Amino acid sequence: MKRARIAIIGGGLAGLYAASLLEQHGVHDYVLLEARGDLGGRILSVTAGEADAHGSFDLGPTWFWPTIQPQLDRLVRDLGLERFAQYESGDMLVEHGGLPIQRMRGYINAPPSMRLPGGMAALIGALRQRLVSPHILAGHVVREVRMPGAQMEVNGVDAQGASFSWQAEHLLLALPPRLATQTLAFDPPLPPALASQWHATATWMAPHAKYVAVYASSFWREYGLSGEARSGRGPMAEIHDASLPGAGAALFGFLGIPAQLRATLGEDALRTHCRAQLVRLFGEEAGQPVAEFVKDWAADPFTATASDLHAGHGHGQAPDTGPDAGPWVGRLAGIGSEWSPQFPGYLAGAIEAAEAGVTTVLAQGPRRAA
Repeated sequence: MKRARIAIIGGGLAGLYAASLLEQHGVHDYVLLEARGDLGGRILSVTAGEADAHGSFDLGPTWFWPTIQPQLDRLVRDLGLERFAQYESGDMLVEHGGLPIQRMRGYINAPPSMRLPGGMAALIGALRQRLVSPHILAGHVVREVRMPGAQMEVNGVDAQGASFSWQAEHLLLALPPRLATQTLAFDPPLPPALASQWHATATWMAPHAKYVAVYASSFWREYGLSGEARSGRGPMAEIHDASLPGAGAALFGFLGIPAQLRATLGEDALRTHCRAQLVRLFGEEAGQPVAEFVKDWAADPFTATASDLHAGHGHGQAPDTGPDAGPWVGRLAGIGSEWSPQFPGYLAGAIEAAEAGVTTVLAQGPRRAA
């Protein structure tokens, strides 16, 4: 059995940032275990065209707001990443049922929504490059967390189907609370009240799906349109300009179709319906994308559970990060975005929750054998 002082489950923004903080404090005795084949978690940026000629586009989180999320903004600047404001110049389009499409003045976000030229995956890549630990392991699905004695055991299966087991003193859960309760077996069990609270915490993005259409040019801007649209007809309920400065042009939208119906349609049909909606709104040019992408997060087993298939309203309230009684006290802490008091579900929430969890673990220091 391999050993580490700290085990991190989850290789999204929270997990990688926690690892970065540990290394900054001189702690390299940790292991990070990510179930997916790639790091990033709910951050997913895709490229289009030969040699990525059109740039990278986000199918997961897209925006952040530096003036109200200073921790995340400091990280972006510290990593040397550029940022740019979401394009909002021009009119927006609105359609309701069979009524004619309306053109009206668009909404202007204040403070402005900011994006990264390489997509949010640039944040993941820059964090990964900073880390020196050899124990950052993708394709490692954790199934069980046990505490038979003074040390915890983290057990699972890797991408080749081989079992693995790590012994650790502390555990940082860098995944959604509900997913932790549904996919990890805790022995001894978590306190019932805590497990119930975690299970009741909705996973942000889990019920949702996004569509991206990449074009040779941002033709809608030539007509004085911002690329923004609201629709009561669908399939996309909300559409935005996803173009990159000096690179590819694109539109993206959040699908308003319930997850259960999306599953019966399939991705090909969803792309067809989304493309038809863009033609209806923006004209025939919208029917000729150079690339299309759909990401249905409700169908992602490392994001969503059966309890996540019904979309909630807004971001929820952060649950307790760990138990206040029993054998798990001081041994594990939730650091995924949903555990953030200020920004649950947002990228900035992953930064806040990870920083709080790492601070707590470092304050406790290494455990001494009895």
